[in-house]
Amino acid sequence: MAGLFTPQRNSTNGTHPRQAIGNTPSVSPHRPRLEYFNLADLSWTDYRGFLHPVERIHAEPFGLYVERTVDNPRYHYIESWLLPELTLRATVYHLRPGHDRGQTYYLDIGEYGPCEAKKWRAESHYLHVVARRGQVPELVGIDELLTAHAAGHFDTDRTHRAIERAAAVVDGIAGCDHDVDRWLATKGVTLSWL
Repeated sequence: MAGLFTPQRNSTNGTHPRQAIGNTPSVSPHRPRLEYFNLADLSWTDYRGFLHPVERIHAEPFGLYVERTVDNPRYHYIESWLLPELTLRATVYHLRPGHDRGQTYYLDIGEYGPCEAKKWRAESHYLHVVARRGQVPELVGIDELLTAHAAGHFDTDRTHRAIERAAAVVDGIAGCDHDVDRWLATKGVTLSWL
C-alpha cells in the first residue's frame, strides 16, 4: 500500500503525477451542465439540448431512475439514479465486450430533483467519484470545477460545498469497505440495476 506521500498514478490517464504536469490538456471553463428528464414523454434532454428517448423512467420516493440505449463504441446502455437528498447521480455504463472492467459506479455531485410535474432537472457540479467494489474511489473533475470557479461560472460557496460533498462520498464509500451499495444502504437507499 502506498504511503501518504507516495506519488499515485493519475486517475484520468494512468500517468505518474510528475509526468502529467505540463502535459495535461487545459480544461475550458463552462457553466454547470443542465439536463432534463421528462416522465410523460419518456425523454432526456442532454446538456447540449439534444432530445433522446429513454427505455424506462420512473420516480421513487428517494429518486428518479432512467435507462436508455446509446450508440457508443465502448458502452451500449446507461442506467442512472438521480438522488436529490444525497446530491448525487449514480450511473452505471454497460460496457461492450472487450471494455468490461467490472461494475463501475459514476457518482456525479450536483443538484437533482423535480422542477415541474413529471419533469426532473439535473445540474452537474463538475465533480464525480468513480467507484469499483473493493477499490479506492477516485475523485475526478477537480480541474473542471476550479477552472469554472476561476472563470466566474461557479461561486466560492458552491465550489466549497461540491468539494466537501465529494470528499464525504469518497470517505463514506471507503468506510464501507469500498462498496457503493453498502454505503448507500447506510443512507437508507437501495438501488436496483439491470
